[in-house]
Amino acid sequence: MALSETVTFGAAEGGIDRATHLREQSDRLLRNPRAALLPLWQGKPLIDLTGAPALGWAPPDPEILARAAEEPVFLGMSESTPCFTADFSAMPEDDADDLFCAGDDGEPGGDGAKFIDLRSIAPDLSPAGAATAATAKGVLEWHRTHRFCATCGAPSEIADGGWRRTCTDRSCNRFHFPRTDPVVIMLVLRDDEVLVGRQSAWPEGVYSLLAGFMEPGETIEDAVRRETFEEAGIRVGEVGYLASQPWPFPASLMIGCQGKALDREIVMDPLELEDAQWISRAKMQVILAGKHPKFRPPRAGAIAGAILRDWAAGRIETL
Repeated sequence: MALSETVTFGAAEGGIDRATHLREQSDRLLRNPRAALLPLWQGKPLIDLTGAPALGWAPPDPEILARAAEEPVFLGMSESTPCFTADFSAMPEDDADDLFCAGDDGEPGGDGAKFIDLRSIAPDLSPAGAATAATAKGVLEWHRTHRFCATCGAPSEIADGGWRRTCTDRSCNRFHFPRTDPVVIMLVLRDDEVLVGRQSAWPEGVYSLLAGFMEPGETIEDAVRRETFEEAGIRVGEVGYLASQPWPFPASLMIGCQGKALDREIVMDPLELEDAQWISRAKMQVILAGKHPKFRPPRAGAIAGAILRDWAAGRIETL
């Protein structure tokens, strides 16, 4: 199986060094002449389209930061450049376009910059760029939904360069940190076939690996077995880890596993799935190549597609 670093949003090299030891100095770093800001609007990162799609960095000028929802989050260092992100979702769309997307002629989009949904643009970004955008989207979404202390209900405020919120009620003073929800996604195999399913909301013909959120008190292996049985009625024996993928929609970590099916008869839960099937390796190769008349491959950039491609190509040592 390809390493997690090769999965979309999983790049470890060539990206930003999180430089956690510098987070308490973020105010000073923000004044660095080299500092750069990645703006997000309604969860969409600013993308520079003047060439190959790339992150659209802006100067963190005080006039710009005054329009942000809260103070910026320190993402880390790109060599000698301190990198930040901030949420501008409170601005009307036209105002945000005027602020970040206007060219020399004053027309929005004149310089080729645009706020674009990360799911759609991620496969076109560099691995490091996609990973940085995922971090920015994930941490800003956490701030957006955690403005108040979960212990006492008082407002909370940004601290530690944006990687902590502190309750403003000094009798409480509770610290809150960004959270990630673990999700198992399973390559369930029996002989030379893989178990796939589809939800009714998906585009016609799209099938993918089964997946589900882990529950408190579960191991990864237990979650793989429970979710597979709940959704498709298939019992799973041995379970092994494959790879993981940060998935900031809104705050998940996809934990890719393989599982050995102990039976073949599918008993589907119609509340979970519209359909579930066993697909042979040869048929999956045709699907992934986009040549099957009825089936379509998983969404580009999703770990399910990466796992299925490696399995179909024989790059996964099965249990």
